[in-house]
Amino acid sequence: MVVKNRAIKDWAESDRPREKLLEKQSKSLSNSELLAILIGTGHNEHSAVDLSRAVLNICKENLQELGKCSAVDLMRIKGIGEAKAAVIIAAMELGRRWNSEAALKKKGVIRSSREGADYIRPLLVDLPHEVFGVLYLAQAGWIKKFEIHSEGGITSTTVDVRLILKRALETDAVSIIAFHNHPSGSLKPSKADEALTSKLHLACKTMDIKLLDHIVIGEKGYFSFGDEGLLP
Repeated sequence: MVVKNRAIKDWAESDRPREKLLEKQSKSLSNSELLAILIGTGHNEHSAVDLSRAVLNICKENLQELGKCSAVDLMRIKGIGEAKAAVIIAAMELGRRWNSEAALKKKGVIRSSREGADYIRPLLVDLPHEVFGVLYLAQAGWIKKFEIHSEGGITSTTVDVRLILKRALETDAVSIIAFHNHPSGSLKPSKADEALTSKLHLACKTMDIKLLDHIVIGEKGYFSFGDEGLLP
């Protein structure tokens, strides 16, 4: 016998995370309950809670690992289709952006590589592919804008230095900090990273814009070209 998908409103009262969230606080819900609200309905004999537990199982209960999952990864779970996968991925991205905006409101000024890494890390650390972005700064390190300039594969991405300079001029930035992540977790910069840093430094110099740093974000920390004395 096949059981139809059950909406949350049809669950037993003790198994309604949505009502629990509304009546109490979101902090009172487990990760699987929060995911169940996003998933909404189950599949055949499995409830949304069952599906949420299956999702958490593939990432070993680690939300950072969940953030690395692609739609294809999620859709390997029976009952998770394109729509449910898209909702989960969107929720993870909103979480990244919330973290970044919260850091901006709290800090507003970047004075060191550590502060720069702390600000950008939530946006990049759990991505499954390499991303290159730039933080544009005004005088005294005030943050004007952070922009992702390119997204690539697992090991590399292509960067248009001209676009970076164009955006710096548009935002009236006096300095920039470049960032990219290493999905492998390694913090060691590649030869390509070093070459890009030199190219970007030279281009910025011609426009009287200072390249303050190039920071590599990894799962367990960061690598700063500036701190290591590797800026040209």
